[in-house]
Amino acid sequence: MIHLSVAIGRFVEALFWAILRAAGWVAFAVAGVMLACALLFFGARRLWRRR
Repeated sequence: MIHLSVAIGRFVEALFWAILRAAGWVAFAVAGVMLACALLFFGARRLWRRR
């Protein structure tokens, strides 16, 4: 029984870290897209004001 509980604990820990890793990549991607959109918005606004 001890080996089974250790195996389940390691599985849960690996699952936890995999979820956190995926969430980190998603957060990084969303932040990158938001930064790109902000740069495009401010660049377009600057070009629009020059005309």
